[in-house]
Amino acid sequence: MTVRVGIIGVGAMGAEHARILRSSVAGVTVSAVADAAYDRAQAVAAETGARSFRSAEELIASPFVDAVLIASPDSAHTAQVSTCLDHKKPVLCEKPLAPTVAECEELIAREESLNRGVPLISVGFMRRFHPAYQDLKQQLREGSIGQPLLTRSSHRNVRSYPGGDSAATITNSGVHDIDTTSWLLDSPIESVSWHAPRSTGLDPSRQDPQVFLLRAANGVLSTVDVFLNARYGYDVRCEIIGELGSIELAPHQGPIANRALGRSQGYAEDWIPVFNNAYRLQAQAWVDAIASGRRAPLATAQDGLNALRVAEALVQSMNGGGITVAVSNATPSGNSLPGGTQGRNLSHVQ
Repeated sequence: MTVRVGIIGVGAMGAEHARILRSSVAGVTVSAVADAAYDRAQAVAAETGARSFRSAEELIASPFVDAVLIASPDSAHTAQVSTCLDHKKPVLCEKPLAPTVAECEELIAREESLNRGVPLISVGFMRRFHPAYQDLKQQLREGSIGQPLLTRSSHRNVRSYPGGDSAATITNSGVHDIDTTSWLLDSPIESVSWHAPRSTGLDPSRQDPQVFLLRAANGVLSTVDVFLNARYGYDVRCEIIGELGSIELAPHQGPIANRALGRSQGYAEDWIPVFNNAYRLQAQAWVDAIASGRRAPLATAQDGLNALRVAEALVQSMNGGGITVAVSNATPSGNSLPGGTQGRNLSHVQ
């Protein structure tokens, strides 16, 4: 079976999804694309051989579309995912699933009311599919460092994108670290606090960098620093400190060059080359699950809701000057991707 996927939103991220599906994923064809900027949809359609649509609703209803990938602006996600549920079509939605907790809860209730057994909604937390993160997850399951005690994560971009604010740093960027922290620990985040170090001043619209403290239900304390104007490169790191040692990973790292009495290492400019393979693996798992009728091993709508609850608690902490905030209805993950043994060259035990 070839799964016919329609893509809603073909800006930088949606166009990259189209390229990955077309060139690197088996058993799928990009059959339709839609974008509010119709000329952009036409351009991607010409590249992929897909039909172009002016509206998301037309694409979702099309008989030429079996499943939908949503990469549109965040504000459109709720309505578009809801329309996919109306047509009982599987949907992979880029994070966030919806702009608010209430909207996420409404989508989950609608999905559950369909009584299908196999969920229709998946959320694009692609870091779970990066081989280094899979390897780290597997090592934690095997107990290679004993019980985890602390985790540290860093998320640094070259520059921030226009139109955001301090809250958007949490909900659009830090949310990836929120999800991977809970997923790696197999434990929901129960309380948070937000902290403001000295700000760079390169983007006066937001506090940058920011630091989050996350306490999981199993007692593990995690720190996350997010710096959107780090300038030097796209840099993502994670370390788990346990009773018997620690595990580090840095999937961003490029080759180390030794020349002219110096040592240097390159960085990517953004997340796409760093996580390109993770996007591919995520898409392949999604397509395979649709073709076989099985549950997709991707982040679920519940995972999307969990991450947004933590993000909203962090925004509340920020607005309260860094107060500790309990996360409402902290819930275990809706899915757990099997840990892999790939990528051991990207992480090491100390």
